Amino acid sequence: MALHWRMHILHLSLVMVVVVTILLATPTTAQSQLALPDCPDRCGNLTIPYPFGIGSGCYLDDRFEITCNISTQPPTAFMMTGNLEITNISLYDGELQILQYVASDCYDAQGNTIEWYSPWFTVPPPYTISHTKNTFVALGCDTYSFFIGYRGEEKYTTGCTSICNNLGNAIDQQDTCSGVGCCQTKIPSGLQNQTLELYSYYNHSDVWEFNPCSYAFLVQEGEFNFNSTSFRELNYTTQAPAIIDWEIGNESCDIAAKNEGTFGCKANSSCHNRSSGYICRCLPGYEGNPYLPDGCQDIDECMAPNPCSMGTCINTPGNYTCNCPKGYKNDDPDKIRCIKDNGRAKLSLLLIISLGASGGLLLLLSGSWIYWGMQRRKFLKLKEKYFKENGGVLLQQKIASQGGSVETTKIFTAEELEKATNNYHESRILGEGGYGIVYKGILAADNNKAFAIKKSKIGVPTQKEQFVNELLVLSQINHRNVVRLLGCCLELEVPLLVYEFVAHGTLFEHIHGKKRKGSSFSLELRLKIAAETAGALAYLHSSALMQIIHRDVKLTNILLDENYTAKVSDFGASRLIPLDQAQLATLVQGTIGYLDPEYFHTSQLTDKSDVYSFGVVLMELLTSKLALDSHRPEGEKNLARFFLCLMEEDRLNEILDDDILNERNIETIKTVANLAKRCVRLKGEDRPTMKEVAMELEGMRITEKHAWGKAEICSEETECLLGPGNSDAYPVDVRAGSSTGTTIVYDSMQIQMLIPYDDGR
Repeated sequence: MALHWRMHILHLSLVMVVVVTILLATPTTAQSQLALPDCPDRCGNLTIPYPFGIGSGCYLDDRFEITCNISTQPPTAFMMTGNLEITNISLYDGELQILQYVASDCYDAQGNTIEWYSPWFTVPPPYTISHTKNTFVALGCDTYSFFIGYRGEEKYTTGCTSICNNLGNAIDQQDTCSGVGCCQTKIPSGLQNQTLELYSYYNHSDVWEFNPCSYAFLVQEGEFNFNSTSFRELNYTTQAPAIIDWEIGNESCDIAAKNEGTFGCKANSSCHNRSSGYICRCLPGYEGNPYLPDGCQDIDECMAPNPCSMGTCINTPGNYTCNCPKGYKNDDPDKIRCIKDNGRAKLSLLLIISLGASGGLLLLLSGSWIYWGMQRRKFLKLKEKYFKENGGVLLQQKIASQGGSVETTKIFTAEELEKATNNYHESRILGEGGYGIVYKGILAADNNKAFAIKKSKIGVPTQKEQFVNELLVLSQINHRNVVRLLGCCLELEVPLLVYEFVAHGTLFEHIHGKKRKGSSFSLELRLKIAAETAGALAYLHSSALMQIIHRDVKLTNILLDENYTAKVSDFGASRLIPLDQAQLATLVQGTIGYLDPEYFHTSQLTDKSDVYSFGVVLMELLTSKLALDSHRPEGEKNLARFFLCLMEEDRLNEILDDDILNERNIETIKTVANLAKRCVRLKGEDRPTMKEVAMELEGMRITEKHAWGKAEICSEETECLLGPGNSDAYPVDVRAGSSTGTTIVYDSMQIQMLIPYDDGR
């Protein structure tokens, strides 16, 4: 089961010598306590420090429980009550070292599969798979492999290809893992799920004599070296070490510290922010466990052999001082060094006081001025650096070439947006999605006009020319049913986008969410919103300067203003396609449930991908059911598939929303359902264009409105369209992602086309 890790005996011996030397040189008063009192602190060779623990009452909460299997020799520790083996716990780094099995894919001489093993594991919060300490590795001469993981509901897939003609070629590349017999890649951050999958191009038929199997595994960096023995040492029982990050709670240090009763960092410790929580570390001069009730304990440095070169060592909290003998003095602020006093004449006390008072004040003022000036210059240089990196200079040039109109693109300063959002105060948060947080901003200089600022959580490297071109094109879109992009701020590490403020919620909230309880949209209003949305998409596809494919059409990206006019939003995933190009090869991105299956499996993006997503939107408007719902029975989870199945069986009435279904409008509903069916055809070429969809919906809307107008007369059109109840206006975000869908992004790799149908979850 060995994997040829770089754990050489000589290396271990040297480490032990160093450790023993350090321990002898700096003895402590007593062995540091790591577990809670009366709780076991070991499982076999593993030390178990609190907040982890074995047995009830010995761990912080259930997520930190350790199960110790005493039937093995030595006993084996597992995470919680699962079967993920733990081999090391680091308090300082907030890490666990675990062991997990490798994936394997083996064939016989005839090319038949004789072994295919795809291991997986899932860790709950506060655990994530470390993206800095691990590497995904695949071995084989006819191999392509995938690492699939989830961050919340978002799915990420990466992988690599390994090819070689003979074993000699692979051995020549040992220690490099560059794609000849061995390939490797980094993984995305923040993942809580791992599935490993392996495949072969030709069933190893051309290389079977020397390489019948492929293997893949996630491994801690530095723990695997590819060499001539790697192929024969691996099998499906092999386990590789990997690193899991952990943290306390789901709040930052500043917020968590406000509640002293639940704050994890105890006496003499410091708090350090992680991705969503924090970890604690002992302050310098202290040791032990910062999570225990008594916190970290002072290190008595005076117990070490003669820490003072001369004089008497006096221990102090977190440090020590040296009491110098006669004729010597301390020469440092901490008083830990003694030097000989040469008896030079000293200035009088009065002179020292007077010079110190005046000179000290002058020094303080000048020093403060210099420091402030340096910090300001540093800050301005950093803003200038970000501005250039984000394409600010290029954007200014293009604005100037267009006449310098503010209406094209406005570049906001960081100070403007900080002031407008009250320094991004939490009370200004409109919403939070998978890609960032949206704040409400108010510009006093613009008659207190409200707008929305989208601030990304995670910086994604972007080609500056592409970003600037998209920004320019999107800012020039002038359509009543598209949320207007007003400008941007490029002075920060991640560019901020500024949109018009839309005050009446998302369509999702009115159809599925909290606004559903307050109002029921009539069929007429749903057709109006659908027609307006289709018209906006048709405009993006055929009337803009360049064809714009939205790529993430869904209910959460359709906003409603105070008149319930639809506003298509969130172009974070959108792509521009030159007019002379019919399709574009891209990284697959979208939301499961709405995602075009043809685009998913070919990576060829066309405007028909938006048509498919819009077809699902029509189905949601007719049924008021989620596009993807894991709580529904197996055959009903995917709305598009279930909707089509019921249409084939002439049972569509079973799924329609009772609030809009009546004898008068059943034919209109059937017409809309048939349009939705055409939109979600498997082949994009068989689907209508968005322009055709918009025209058909407008015709249906007029027909339905005419029939509705005869049925009843209302003083306000919107009141009739809404149905019973009212819907209060409130601010809403312009954001990417949705808690109801699974946003997926496939990382760039040469073998994208080979992504299998199964999601591997």
